[in-house]
Amino acid sequence: MFSSPILLDYQSSTPCLEDVVNSMSPYWREIFANTSSKSNLAGINASAILEVSREKIQEYLCLKKKKVIFTSGATESNNLALLGFARNFYKETKSYGHIITLKTEHKAVLEPLDQLRKEGFHITAITPEKDGLISKEKFMSFIRDDTFLVSIMMANNEIGVIQPLKEISEICKSREIILHSDYAQCLGSLELDNLDSVANMLTISSHKIYGPKGVGLLLIDRDIELQPLFFGGGQEFGLRSGTLPLALIVGFTKAIEIAVFNQKKNAEKFLFYRDKLLHGLLVNNSGVEINGSMKERLPHNLNLTVLDVNGSKLHKTLKSKIICSSGSACGNGEPSHVLLALGRSFKEAEASLRLSIGLMTTSEDIENSIQIITDTINLLR
Repeated sequence: MFSSPILLDYQSSTPCLEDVVNSMSPYWREIFANTSSKSNLAGINASAILEVSREKIQEYLCLKKKKVIFTSGATESNNLALLGFARNFYKETKSYGHIITLKTEHKAVLEPLDQLRKEGFHITAITPEKDGLISKEKFMSFIRDDTFLVSIMMANNEIGVIQPLKEISEICKSREIILHSDYAQCLGSLELDNLDSVANMLTISSHKIYGPKGVGLLLIDRDIELQPLFFGGGQEFGLRSGTLPLALIVGFTKAIEIAVFNQKKNAEKFLFYRDKLLHGLLVNNSGVEINGSMKERLPHNLNLTVLDVNGSKLHKTLKSKIICSSGSACGNGEPSHVLLALGRSFKEAEASLRLSIGLMTTSEDIENSIQIITDTINLLR
């Protein structure tokens, strides 16, 4: 009945928009010079285009106080922020201080912090409330005299909950604690907050906002010092050596422009289809439970646990009909650590669906998805 799988996994990745692809076209074969080669005109021109892209991003994101550092993606940005800042802190203070995070953070935050634990730093991973959110009071109770760094994502990549980052930021500022936030799931879906003040370090990914894979951003306050992760040419303020992919950066810049300009319209579409999908699934099925707060949530995210079904069979049956996931794309098929942290059993976490709406989603996609998922639940039960 359904000729090809319905895509409901836009939080994992997004296709490049046509305008993004077109913006990159000249930089594969015509304007291909190395941006670090300042000894010839081609390199100087390429370098100028790079800096124009950097300036455009600062303009689109209303940045006045932050450096724009290009990386290979959100994972590298998170690693550079966390490892780079903590190691520089030790270099300056000769102290292994205390770092706070949440158990529900992306693995690209949790694993660098685990590495820092091995190096001697003290790490606290807080369990949020059952709705996935961290309260101001609970957060404050974990702050110690030696706390120097906090990493809490603005919006969770699996359950979509939006943390009270403004309150957390105010607490951190009052204690002179540096705040890092993985912002990869937010751009284009949430109203653009004051990114200069929401956190000291922010991570953004291109392929989450209909840009090319292989490029990302780390935005940091101008007075923050980091230790680089690798060495070789001193590009990107000495923090990220290596030849920069100019074509990808131009495409990423275009994707940011489109995301910011169309944010309100896109968010309204996402919310309409998300709520229609949720309503259809709840009306037609018993034993379907929502994971995470519905009030403080990304408009394109839905995360559900289907009770009394085998999770492996659920995903196997849906595989040829709907492209979705049980958790993060970085989870390698394992039950979601996010859902386990919220109190879901191993079996329940395995029988969970992350469904995410995208720009290409249609009303027909939603109606067919409701039917497919309902038929699958009935079949398995």
